[in-house]
Amino acid sequence: MKRCPVSDVRVCEVLVIGGGPGGLTAAVYLRRFRRDVIVADKGNSRLSLIPVSHNYPGFPGGVPGRELLGRLREQLECYGGAVDDIEITALKKVDDVFVASHEGGEIHTPVVVLATGVADAGLPVEGWPDAVAAGAVRLCPVCDGYDILDKRVAVASQPHNRTGHALFMRTFSCDVTLFERDPETPLSAEEAEKLRVAGVRYVDAPLKGVTLTEAMEPVLHTEDGADHRFDVFYPMLGEKARSGLAQALGARCGECEKLIVDDHGRTTVPGLYAVGDVVLGLNQISVATGQAAIAATAIHNALPWRFRHRH
Repeated sequence: MKRCPVSDVRVCEVLVIGGGPGGLTAAVYLRRFRRDVIVADKGNSRLSLIPVSHNYPGFPGGVPGRELLGRLREQLECYGGAVDDIEITALKKVDDVFVASHEGGEIHTPVVVLATGVADAGLPVEGWPDAVAAGAVRLCPVCDGYDILDKRVAVASQPHNRTGHALFMRTFSCDVTLFERDPETPLSAEEAEKLRVAGVRYVDAPLKGVTLTEAMEPVLHTEDGADHRFDVFYPMLGEKARSGLAQALGARCGECEKLIVDDHGRTTVPGLYAVGDVVLGLNQISVATGQAAIAATAIHNALPWRFRHRH
C-alpha cells in the first residue's frame, strides 16, 4: 500500500466507519487479531437512544444503550484501540486503496468496514429524545414488544406494510390502534378483515401530529380534530440505510438502500465490508455483533499475515 508524505494522511490496515455495536465489535476482533485499525465515528449510533435493552444476551436485568456503547469502547481500549470522533464525508478507491476523506484529512486503507446503521423516518414528536428515553415512543417492536405488555399501543405504518406491525403488536397487547397515514390509498377488504379478526382498532381520519403530556403519554392528533391518548407510540414509518458512502463506490443495495453482503460480510465492492443495520436483514444488536465477528475474521484471513516475533 502506497503511503502519502502529506502529514494529514493516515494509513491503516482496516478502517471501521461507525462506532455502534457492529463497528466496535469488529474493531475489538481486529485488534485482538493484532490488526492496525482506525474507528471513525460521528456519534450518531441509534444504540444511544435505547433507554434499556432487555434482549441483548448476558444482561438479564437489561442494559442501557449508552452503557453498552461505553463498555464496548472500554473493551476496545483494552486491546490498544480507540474511537476517532470524526465523520467520513467521502470514500473513493484508487487502485486497491480506499481513500476516506474527513475534515482533518484522509485515511488510506485496503479494507473498509461500513457500520453506519440506518436513519428512522417518522412523524415529528416534540421532545423526541425524551419521549424515546421515557419509552413513550419506541422504534423496534422486535426489541421491546415484551416490555409493553397490555399497554395502550398506537401504531402508524407505511402503506406497503400497513397492517403488519399492528398485528405483530397485537400479540403483546389487546389494546392496539392503527392510524391512517395515506388516505389516498384506503385499506383493502383483506386488510380490514385481518384487523377486525385480530381486534385491532382502525382510525381512518389522517394522522397529522403527535404531542406528549406532562406524564410523557403520546397524544395522536387526527385531521378530524380528535385527540387520542396512549401509553406507547410506534411510528413504523420506515428507515433509510446510511449507505451513501458505499453507493458512491457502486455497491449493490436492496430495500431501504440497505447493502447486500455475502456470508462473510463482503459487499459487491472488493475490500468493502458492511455489518449491522446498514446491511439488508434484521435490525438487532446481537445480529450486528454476530455479523461483525464474521466479517472481522474474514478480513483477518484475507490480509497478509503478521507473524509474531520473539521478544
